[in-house]
Amino acid sequence: MLTHDQVLDEFRAAGALLEGHFILSSGLHSARYLQCARVLMDPARASRLCAALAAKVKAGGAGDIDMVASPAMGGVVVGYEMGRQLGVPAIFFERVEGRLMLRRGFTIPRGARILMVEDIVTTGLSSRECIDGIAAEGGQTVAAACLIDRSNGTADVGVPLFALTRLDIPAYPADRLPPELQALPAMKPGSRGLAK
Repeated sequence: MLTHDQVLDEFRAAGALLEGHFILSSGLHSARYLQCARVLMDPARASRLCAALAAKVKAGGAGDIDMVASPAMGGVVVGYEMGRQLGVPAIFFERVEGRLMLRRGFTIPRGARILMVEDIVTTGLSSRECIDGIAAEGGQTVAAACLIDRSNGTADVGVPLFALTRLDIPAYPADRLPPELQALPAMKPGSRGLAK
């Protein structure tokens, strides 16, 4: 198992622990951002992190897993690697007209035991949406997993959530920013230039 500090060291070594003023995919604002794409671009690092996460899921009593499902875009690589580590297929849901749906010929066998995997959980909203999509397709989500739980254990995704580590990184609505964030330009990671 990797310790909390070892997980953060992997993010630091990849240049994936950023500081500034960021708008998260949830719409909340934060002074710190975890850029999982930079961590997962190194196959050896992705393998180490996901092997540790897979071991945590197995030790946590999730039982047999038939398939891994993830929300695109952030969950695609980590979901694939978790499927590889667990020896099961990995599929992903894509947002179509505001709703997460399966495309590309992906299906879930009725009653399949699914592990829902994300890179980062902040509010748990996209995790819950993906879990709802799994249920609509006839699958049973037995657990969820992520590399980092930014909610420090407070996000409720409706099933047990396994995380390599948990962080308490405050996130704020746009109308309640602390002065230090108000003084910095807001960046939306993954985009080009300023969000506002």
